[in-house]
Amino acid sequence: MIKRPFFSLGKPKLKYPVNDTQEQDVIRVIPIPDRVTFFLEDPYERNEGLLIEPGDKIKTGQKLKLTEDDKDYVISSVTGTIAGISQYKGYLGKTYAAISIDTADEEQWDDKFKEDCQKPTLENSLEFLGCLPGDTGFIPILDTHPPLNTIIINGVDKDILVSTNQLIVQTETDNLKTGIEYLREITGAGEIMITMPPELASQAGETGADVKVIEPIYPNTLPEIIMKSILGKTPPADKTWEQIGVGLINAEAVVAFSNAFAKGQIPVSKLLTVINKDHTTVHVRARVGTHVKEILAALDIETHHGDQLVLGGPMTGHALYSEDLPILPDTDAIMVHDKDNVVLPSDCHCINCGECVRACPTRIPVNMLIRILENGLYEEAAKEYDLLSCIECGLCSYVCPARIPIFHYIMLGKYEFARIETVEESNA
Repeated sequence: MIKRPFFSLGKPKLKYPVNDTQEQDVIRVIPIPDRVTFFLEDPYERNEGLLIEPGDKIKTGQKLKLTEDDKDYVISSVTGTIAGISQYKGYLGKTYAAISIDTADEEQWDDKFKEDCQKPTLENSLEFLGCLPGDTGFIPILDTHPPLNTIIINGVDKDILVSTNQLIVQTETDNLKTGIEYLREITGAGEIMITMPPELASQAGETGADVKVIEPIYPNTLPEIIMKSILGKTPPADKTWEQIGVGLINAEAVVAFSNAFAKGQIPVSKLLTVINKDHTTVHVRARVGTHVKEILAALDIETHHGDQLVLGGPMTGHALYSEDLPILPDTDAIMVHDKDNVVLPSDCHCINCGECVRACPTRIPVNMLIRILENGLYEEAAKEYDLLSCIECGLCSYVCPARIPIFHYIMLGKYEFARIETVEESNA
């Protein structure tokens, strides 16, 4: 429901980092932790017929799901014993099943993928590769009828200070090329593109994909901006990308896809950027499910009362309430924010300065939208003030002189509107 032109000369211009050649070789490998945790989107309810239970022995690369009929699954990144299965409420109250595994001293790999998947096919990719490190949107790209017209591989991370996908392009060009060939073969997509900053365009050209240069200025690499800039399309708020024939996937997931068949093992490690308090960064590789505290301890990063932890970058990341939460297949960064630099939100009302409107790339009337959301008028916000057109770039909060937590109001508004829609559909 985008009513306004998807174009703006808004500010500020925040630039992305580009790795130099010396940084490419420095990737810290985090030791396998004593315990990992995975989240299944299917909510956990204690009942009979569970396929896995506490005490079960698990192998690395083993596919885990709660019941035979569940579509959602995770791939164990360690060998060990299931310590517990419980219900977990995540961001905006979304319910998950949390599976904790205590790791064993000796690692054993599950051979089912190797035995059943000698070459890439649509069927075995859907069966085993639904939660590849680097992206959780792999299945929608594969399981599409008719096939997608265009697949866009994002070689630039969507948030500033994060350089995970750029490092993948620099260090994994051959595997990226192979993954693109596999994608072309099994999806039947008419065109495969890859987005790159200017500095990496020539290297990306070796992958066989159609290279699209993206100026490294935020928010140019957010998905909706990419679609508009390289395809000339405005993403409709009421449809998925796949419904209009376009798929988006990160470069790391394409490399993981390639490595799965090359090595006969489902990738279980995640590359991510750790942003320290002084904004210096380091790249680490850790098993999916590793708790944040294990990564910080391995890097000798200390946190104190009042410091802020964020999964993701400074513009689009989500704050954590505990270091015991795990990294997920789509976690590209961990940011540690010193308490002295945390900008606290205020309870001031909008002063109508217009900075948020000028900064908004979708030209939403943010100054009016925030007033509607503050009063809990979520349906009116969606239908009259373009709530669903927000691309969640966070620039409105960044420029707000009154320090109103606009981004959080918008996230809450989307969540509450979705709940209202679900209730109305169930009562129809």
